[in-house]
Amino acid sequence: MNGPALQDRPSASASWRIALPHTVAAVPVARALVRTALAELEHAADSDTAELLTAELVANAVEHTAGDGPIELVVELLPSGCQVEVHDPDPAPPGDLTRPTKGEPDPWQEHGRGLLLIRTLSSSCGHRPTGSGKAVWFRLPVVPAQRRPL
Repeated sequence: MNGPALQDRPSASASWRIALPHTVAAVPVARALVRTALAELEHAADSDTAELLTAELVANAVEHTAGDGPIELVVELLPSGCQVEVHDPDPAPPGDLTRPTKGEPDPWQEHGRGLLLIRTLSSSCGHRPTGSGKAVWFRLPVVPAQRRPL
């Protein structure tokens, strides 16, 4: 079999929602929450990828939205994988999240790869308006648990 059997997948969903400060200090807190949430399931989405993409979404929300109001992180675990959303107060869409950019990013620049990573590494991603701004999200599928040494 090429993947986990249907009966091996988690059958219940769970979600976490947390307000984070509108500072770079929110990034490690968000990563830790995602890591903890995914550790709750035996067959979860890839934790390293989820942490990386979450860090990108939170860093973008902090860097590209004005104000000092909190941003919100929502992590939802589903039988099919996980979805992570970051809510911020800016209603403007997030750059080139759902459409490819023209050309490659400049290899000498520190910035400009976050949305590319999200588009490339997630199974799907997007954004939607909310009553107070927007939510930017990505999904990752369930992956089978690694075989552990005896």
